[in-house]
Amino acid sequence: MNSVLSTLRVLEEVAGRQPIGVSELSRVMGIPKSSVQRCLVTLQEAGWLRIVDPARSRWGVTMKALTVGLRGAGEEDLREIARPVIKRLAAETNETVHFGLRDGDDLVVILREDSTHAVRVFIEVGRRLPLRATSAGVAILARLDPAEADEVLKREVRDFDEKLPSVREVRKEIARAAERGYAVNMSDWFRPHVASLGAAVTNGAGLPIAAITLSVPEMRFAASKEKALARLVMAGAEEIGELIAAA
Repeated sequence: MNSVLSTLRVLEEVAGRQPIGVSELSRVMGIPKSSVQRCLVTLQEAGWLRIVDPARSRWGVTMKALTVGLRGAGEEDLREIARPVIKRLAAETNETVHFGLRDGDDLVVILREDSTHAVRVFIEVGRRLPLRATSAGVAILARLDPAEADEVLKREVRDFDEKLPSVREVRKEIARAAERGYAVNMSDWFRPHVASLGAAVTNGAGLPIAAITLSVPEMRFAASKEKALARLVMAGAEEIGELIAAA
């Protein structure tokens, strides 16, 4: 029990003081460096901590800790925060809008507002999708620390039978998304004949925790309207981020 409590204390101290090294943690907590190191390794293996400054061996929390914190507030709370923005964006564009929460290497769809068109894009609420499969996921990857994005792309995607872009393709779109502020999936990933624009939702620290996706059947998507639609998506993502930070 003592070792469990020590490990939890280390997690709390890193979260409050990051980035932080072993020596400083040992001094602050009053426990040996060897004990601190064991706790850090355990938390790293569990996905809660990572080395954020390799040159000085300083530690920080991963997105897992941030995601669990958001889920602690309840998915329903997050849906209620995002719902007015999602509904407005769907009304402005008359296309389907999805809101997804990052969970590790995946995006979990927690809210959808449908288009009124007979032909529309449908992804069920609760669907789990690899970040690298969607424009929303790529938008999130573009806002991550490059080292963390690389780690996501290195890991094997399992239990996903639909088409995935190559890592090379994803890296190219990550670079484009980082430059323009949104990601684009033009029909050849995941869902054929669908064009989607994704923008990341960030928290008060600027870390990507969720994303909005505007999904349009390719038959209705006009390249000339891409930038105007993207501005609406990015504005919606920014508004939700501000609402989450203020909640």
